[in-house]
Amino acid sequence: MAATNLWRFKKWLYVALCLVIVPGIFTVVSGTGCAKEPEEIVASQEAQANQAAVEPSRQAGQEQKAPDEKEPLRLEHEHPAFAERTEERERMVARQIQARDVKDPNVLKAMRTVPRHAFVRFLEQRYAYADSPLPIGFDQTISQPYIVAFMTEALQLKPNSKVLEIGTGSGYQAAVCAEIAEKVYTIEIVEGLAKRAKKDLEELGYSNVFTRFGDGFFGWKEEAPFDAIIGTAAAGRIPEPLLEQIKPGGRMILPYGSPQGFQYLVVVTKDKEGKIRKENVMPVRFVPMTGEVMKPEKESEK
Repeated sequence: MAATNLWRFKKWLYVALCLVIVPGIFTVVSGTGCAKEPEEIVASQEAQANQAAVEPSRQAGQEQKAPDEKEPLRLEHEHPAFAERTEERERMVARQIQARDVKDPNVLKAMRTVPRHAFVRFLEQRYAYADSPLPIGFDQTISQPYIVAFMTEALQLKPNSKVLEIGTGSGYQAAVCAEIAEKVYTIEIVEGLAKRAKKDLEELGYSNVFTRFGDGFFGWKEEAPFDAIIGTAAAGRIPEPLLEQIKPGGRMILPYGSPQGFQYLVVVTKDKEGKIRKENVMPVRFVPMTGEVMKPEKESEK
């Protein structure tokens, strides 16, 4: 009887233990399994937070463009001339331009890029990278490389600049400016030069250069104002229309003085209020500007 009672006691004890222990084990196992999901959610939230922190830093490192700022035109130099005589251009820049303290990296790059030999006549091509002006026909010349670089640097061109050139000549100066600026408008009073320069610039791929045959004295009123104006022929006075067509904050450089006598390169600036300031920066010798500018001032523009 005692043995039977003992057996019954053990049986009920076993059942009681099963009722207590097994659910506990199930709870522990189930709890452990459920704990994984919250960890994944937390990790996902942390990743999203880290990503959100990274994105602003990436954006902060990127250049922010103003809403009205245009992407500058990128020229494609596919014409064979750009790949020719590159070592000569490198030497020209190093010895004639950098050595004389032209420092603007955009100007130096432009001078290394533009094939000057493509803008001179066949007989003069062997001297294309010499430190001197060269004849281009019609009693005109292509300027010395250093002068081209110096005048371009004086304009302080930016990728969105609009430039007016008075005196296209061969088109070389316009091409150099077009390597830096967004658009270049250039006027030539000698019809033969205007046609040839237009053809050469188009063949070389300068789609941001616009040419016109006419008198540069009057500028290009319908495209004004300009950030920069460059003149490549000397006159005894600065044409008033050109002063009017400089944008406030803009600059102009041109040779000023007697066509047969002493000349200076003059930098003209216009401040935000429209006040004009002139500064002589270098003695030079340029071919004379012709057309309206040759008339006495009181008769001009009548």
